[in-house]
Amino acid sequence: MRRALVILALILPGMALAHAAEGGFVLLLPTRAYVAAGAATVAVTVLMVALLPARAARGLFAARDLGPAGRMPARGALAVAGFLAVPVLIAMGLLGPHDPVRNLLPLTVWSVFWVGFPVLHALVGDLWRLANPWRWPAALVRRAGLRPILSVPAPVLGGIGLASFLAFSAVLLAHPLPTDPHRLAAMTACYWGFHMMGAVLCGPRWLRRAEGFALLFSAYAALAPLARTGGRLRLGLPGWQLLARPDPVPAVALFLIAMLAVGSFDGFNETFTWVALLGLNPLEFPGRSAVVAPNLAGLVLAVPALAAVFALTLALGLRLAGRHGIGRATTALAPALLPIALGYHIAHYLPSTLVDVQNVAAALAETLHLGHVHVTTGFFNTLATVRVIWLSQAGAVVAGHVLAVLLGHALALRHFGEPRAAALSQLPLSAFMVGYTLFGLWLLATPRGV
Repeated sequence: MRRALVILALILPGMALAHAAEGGFVLLLPTRAYVAAGAATVAVTVLMVALLPARAARGLFAARDLGPAGRMPARGALAVAGFLAVPVLIAMGLLGPHDPVRNLLPLTVWSVFWVGFPVLHALVGDLWRLANPWRWPAALVRRAGLRPILSVPAPVLGGIGLASFLAFSAVLLAHPLPTDPHRLAAMTACYWGFHMMGAVLCGPRWLRRAEGFALLFSAYAALAPLARTGGRLRLGLPGWQLLARPDPVPAVALFLIAMLAVGSFDGFNETFTWVALLGLNPLEFPGRSAVVAPNLAGLVLAVPALAAVFALTLALGLRLAGRHGIGRATTALAPALLPIALGYHIAHYLPSTLVDVQNVAAALAETLHLGHVHVTTGFFNTLATVRVIWLSQAGAVVAGHVLAVLLGHALALRHFGEPRAAALSQLPLSAFMVGYTLFGLWLLATPRGV
């Protein structure tokens, strides 16, 4: 093993220097075979679904009734805790250590909130609706007798929600110092203040439709296998809630597409390919400040680009099925992209999460004077552990696409109401999903240096 690493370092000295140990070990894995196997798995799923009787396809997403749901405890406490968390974290950002690895504000925002919360919502449901930091103060405003003075149309609210999500994403992908505690404290305060003002002026609808994370987390929560509906507790295959609801409105459908676009560009902008496209040497990367404008442009263009490809795919499917109505088909089938977005989110952030959970524990222990917590990255330094990590990432991507194929077929059956039209309409979309599987796995395997 050591001899192989030495040979690799001699053959590819620049690449070895540009990568952490994990990246070097990934280059030793038979990733082409893994990528081919993952794409083949999705392709086989497409064929099986095409042969699956319509009744069986619908039955996959039938939820089982587990009985009365009961009342959820501590709803008020969650709302108060969500509100109090914001000033506490802002104070930590301003007064705590300037090192972002030791300061709880950047660790909470980027590791817990941005990375962990989407997965948590996909497992247990929409906690953000109960604990968002505006719910309690907005309720106090209403109790004081202040009523909304603006009536904003729903499409405008949806556009604001998409814009606020993209603004947050832009900080992650393009800001030169996204983890700087002082700057992040100011941005967090501004974000909270903007949406608090919107909630006061426009009422509770603002927090449901114009706040980016309400849209993000409610979308992922729709994948939770367990949910309360109609006072009952139900359990089913992830995605069953999407089939139990009406089609999303156009603004929400566009947001679902944007979720996948942002997640994909989040991975692509770290690759040697992207850096080379910008005319830079990935082995001598000049720093984030040199790519602010290109990353912003890439983020902004990724959303309409994916929306156009998705719409073209659906248009081809409609033509094969002899149907019309591209707008209605887009809103009906956009939820099928959710499992792909979640699968790649898990895969993309798995390596950093393995380190960041330790950093969060260490920062908490330091803040509360509980002693020293050792942080290790040793699992990136052996081929065996890197193989497990990479295969877990690939498994998340493939599982997300397999679920998307199943969900897309069930949504098409609901939309078209006729098995033959649904099957024909899904042929281009299935090809798109197989291609996106290849793209997602390639993102995991290709060299990254940013």
